[in-house]
Amino acid sequence: MYTIIDIETTGNGIKGNKITEISIFKFNGLDIVDEFSSLVDPECEIPYFITGLTGIDNDMVKGAPKIHEIAPRVLEITTDTIFVAHSVNFDYNVIKNEFKEIGIDFNRKKLCTVRLSRKLLPGYRSYSLGKLCSVLGIPLTDRHRARGDAHATMLLFKKLLDTDGAEPVFKSFLNARSQEATLPPALSRETFEKLPAQPGVYYFKNGVGKIIYVGKAINIKKRVLGHFYDKASKEVRLCRETADIEYELSGSELVALLMESAAIKHHYPEYNSAQKSNAQDYGIFSYEDRNGIMHLAYNKVKMISRPIALFNNPTDCRTYLEEVCKQFELCPKYCHLQENIASCSHYSIDRCRGVCRGKESAAKYNDRVVEAIETLSRDNRNLVIREQGRTPFEEAFVLIRDGFYRGYGFLDRTLQINSESDLEAYLNPQKNSMETQRIINAYLNKKAANTWVLSDRIIE
Repeated sequence: MYTIIDIETTGNGIKGNKITEISIFKFNGLDIVDEFSSLVDPECEIPYFITGLTGIDNDMVKGAPKIHEIAPRVLEITTDTIFVAHSVNFDYNVIKNEFKEIGIDFNRKKLCTVRLSRKLLPGYRSYSLGKLCSVLGIPLTDRHRARGDAHATMLLFKKLLDTDGAEPVFKSFLNARSQEATLPPALSRETFEKLPAQPGVYYFKNGVGKIIYVGKAINIKKRVLGHFYDKASKEVRLCRETADIEYELSGSELVALLMESAAIKHHYPEYNSAQKSNAQDYGIFSYEDRNGIMHLAYNKVKMISRPIALFNNPTDCRTYLEEVCKQFELCPKYCHLQENIASCSHYSIDRCRGVCRGKESAAKYNDRVVEAIETLSRDNRNLVIREQGRTPFEEAFVLIRDGFYRGYGFLDRTLQINSESDLEAYLNPQKNSMETQRIINAYLNKKAANTWVLSDRIIE
């Protein structure tokens, strides 16, 4: 026995999404044996764009039963049935979440008519309910109203039941281990099965092939499946739009993180929120004035030829310079913490030895500036990080020159590498950014043993 269900709601997500209308047809495979349809008071405002789509407004649901009042009828009609819907996970999870909020546990086996249609009726460009009904000659009235959509879904479901080869497909979809009900409706099982259980990056694409999300994982297949089980509204919307998934192997988590960062900045995917900012990085640099006094200052990285250190914003630069100023007893004026003054008078830094007042020679002061720069530059070395490659016969490397990330590459383990120029032939050049700097610094703090210093252009 099946119950074909459609709901209208106050939004597109799961959590916080309230039912405004529900329609259920109980179907034995041949005939409708029971039906329940009702408007539902969501006990919240219905957004204007939802009213524009469904025609259901706040006045229509005034006086309609609330979810706790229709729950007994929904439980009764769906007991011992298979829950069927077009893009089943959305309807099922909204109902499950609404029932959970009123203390009712709702669990049913489920089938998705989108996924069934893709399997049994291959070759169509679109598997939306409206497009399928149009090409298959299924009458669809009251589009985007629960009863109209549920009735059309029931007619589609009957056609699927009668399709040649339907029985083994239905059995496989109902197999608890098949994960068919978990996969996004537009994603083929074959695409999911091809995903490797290895480190790398993956790309979620929509129906027109546009990348809408980029992620990284130590185990791509397991991580992708985690998206499908996640019931957060954003994840549900992402999965509903996902029609294809591509991937690139990285061999290691470090390279996967670097690949992910570059891909997000390149593709700017809709569902990625982190690392999309193109905010200008800032850097600390030094110069010597006409009086022979060395300055420490900060500016946008694009204005600096060789920054000593990188930061996200000028505030972080100032904070760091204040600490350097205190530690090395430097002058706030010549660290550009105070501008347009004859001599320093910083509110909290009072360790200046008087270079700004002629009480200390430029040479002595510059010695401490050089010491400070050496401290700032202590990580600005030329390094190669070696990591596991994509196969047992390969290794990955990450190149750092003057403290800046230059890129990554892969090479055969049997190759003899004697210099940086040998690595250049295999290097995939990349842009340095605050994100890549943080990724690499975090790695170096944990796995310094995997790092080799480039000295005189020879790998030690």
